[in-house]
Amino acid sequence: MFRRTHTITMMGERIVYLIFFHVSFVMFVWSYWKTIFTKPANPSKEFCLPKAEKERYEKEERPESQQEILWRAASTLPLYTRTGAGAIRYCDRCQVIKPDRCHHCSACDMCVLKMDHHCPWVNNCVGFSNYKFFILFLAYSLVYCLFIAATVLQYFIKFWTLCRRKSAENCPKNELNNSAKFHVLFLFFVAAMFCISILSLFSYHLWLVGKNRSTIEAFRAPVFRTGSDKNGFSLGFRKNIAQVFGDQKQYWLLPIFTSQGDGLTFPTRLVNADAEQATVTLQPDSNKCVPEVSVSPLSESQNRLLSNEQQANNAEDHLAENYVAENFLKSAESETVTMESES
Repeated sequence: MFRRTHTITMMGERIVYLIFFHVSFVMFVWSYWKTIFTKPANPSKEFCLPKAEKERYEKEERPESQQEILWRAASTLPLYTRTGAGAIRYCDRCQVIKPDRCHHCSACDMCVLKMDHHCPWVNNCVGFSNYKFFILFLAYSLVYCLFIAATVLQYFIKFWTLCRRKSAENCPKNELNNSAKFHVLFLFFVAAMFCISILSLFSYHLWLVGKNRSTIEAFRAPVFRTGSDKNGFSLGFRKNIAQVFGDQKQYWLLPIFTSQGDGLTFPTRLVNADAEQATVTLQPDSNKCVPEVSVSPLSESQNRLLSNEQQANNAEDHLAENYVAENFLKSAESETVTMESES
């Protein structure tokens, strides 16, 4: 046990320490619990191929024919991202057309909406449904470790000073017993090491939130119709923050789901345009929600999004342009062959 000279003697200071410790500890455990046990959001049934189209897709061996089936099925879906080759993003494992920012997790063996990464520390995928909880978990764990390291620092310095004394006779007896010395040394070093590691990870994810990117998108830029663009989903700093934490600032520090949208569609700006300028956005259907994810009411920023009908029309226009181009090339080739045969 510590001697009374090394303990906190002021009652007010004790109360402040107790309140701050327990508040930070409860928020840390709460956000950690939500990060672990929140089920990753998956694509809805509308992104699955119809039974007839699915059978045709499985029977087809040519990639071109398979892509034609996917293009027809995706004509009514709000899709703006493509593969690197410009094809429809389709998961053969889950047999579902991938929504924008959706990726397949090999560890969870499922497609996860707005997947960021699979975290072994929480044994769960971090994505649309629990990304806010993960950010708060990092924040409160950092605050918790900083508080422990700061409060133990004075005792660590006293212990280190006692250890450096050459003569045992000069050391006050019972200053710190061996058990207390070990606890102080272990607690300070563990808290300090976690502070350093968590601070770097927390800073990186705050940067990602400000840019409206996931960890996957930071390493591999999403591909749109006009090419890849790492800032394709960036709407400006404030709107990017609201995408994850919502419009109601009183809930930002609470591990309660307040993220905007449904995880299936995301507002996007003009590709290769300035992120702070006007944006071209899409409105997800308010009636379609991800299971087990409580979506907040539409806010002012969400009301400016366009409807799913406009998305479908744009996709159909794109398909129509492709078919017209293909028919034009076929007709041109047939005319060339006719002219050569006549000559």
